[in-house]
Amino acid sequence: MHHSALLNVMIAAARKTARALKRDFGEIENLQVSLKGPANFVSAADRRAEETLYAELSRARPNYGFLGEEGGMRDGADKSHRWIVDPLDGTTNFLHSIPHFAISVALEREGTIVAGLVYNPVSEDLFVAEKGKGAFLNDHRIRVAGRKVLADAVIACGLPHIGRGDAELGHKETGAVQRQVAGLRRFGAAALDLAWVAAGRLDAYWERDIKPWDMGAGIILVREAGGYISDCYGGEEMFANGTITAGNETIGKELLKVLKTA
Repeated sequence: MHHSALLNVMIAAARKTARALKRDFGEIENLQVSLKGPANFVSAADRRAEETLYAELSRARPNYGFLGEEGGMRDGADKSHRWIVDPLDGTTNFLHSIPHFAISVALEREGTIVAGLVYNPVSEDLFVAEKGKGAFLNDHRIRVAGRKVLADAVIACGLPHIGRGDAELGHKETGAVQRQVAGLRRFGAAALDLAWVAAGRLDAYWERDIKPWDMGAGIILVREAGGYISDCYGGEEMFANGTITAGNETIGKELLKVLKTA
C-alpha cells in the first residue's frame, strides 16, 4: 500500500535499526553462559538502536524533538513536534532469547500522538497508524476485537517485578481480573501488547508504571483500529500517571470497573 512521507521515514528508520537488533539477538544465545555478559551486551545493543533511530529520524526531520528510553529528552528547534521512541521494548525478553520484542516509534504533534509504528524484527510484524487514516499490520487494515463479554475475553497485563511497581496492588488486580476472564497473559512487551489489541489478537490490556515510549505508538494504533484507550482511572492522563488500559469500548470500560474493585 501507499504510505505517507512521514510513515515512510518512520518505517525506513525502524527497518535499519532492526537489522542490527536481529544480528545482536542472534548473538544472545552464545552469551547465556556468562552472568554479566548478556546484560552488558543487551544494554549496548539498546543504546546503539536508539542512536540509529535518532540519526535516521533527525536526518529526515532535523528540527523535531526526540524522547527516548536511553537518552531521555533531546530538544529540537521545532517545539510542536517530538519523536517518542523505545528502541527495544521487551528488553528482558531479548536478554533471555525470547523472540518477542519490538521497536516503537511515535510522533507527537502539539501534545497529540499523530503517527505510530511498532515493529517486531523477528516476526517482521509491522504495525503502523496515522491519525484519521486507520491502523494496519503489514499493509492489511486491522480492527480491535468485537467481543462484548469479559468471560469471553483474553486480556494482557504488566506485572510488577523487582525494583518496579506495587506488587500488592498487582496481585489484587490480576486476581480480580482472573476471576472474570477467559485468559490472562503477560508477554513482557507493552508496545506489542497494544499492537495486538489493535489487531484483535487480545481483547484488552492494562499496565501500571509504564513510560511514554512504551505506549506512545500503541495509543494511536488502538485508537485508529477503533479501540478505547484510557489511563487506569478512566481518564486520558496516560503519560502523566504512567498507567494505561486498552480494548474495544465495551471490554475496556468493563476492565476499568474490575480494576477499581481491586
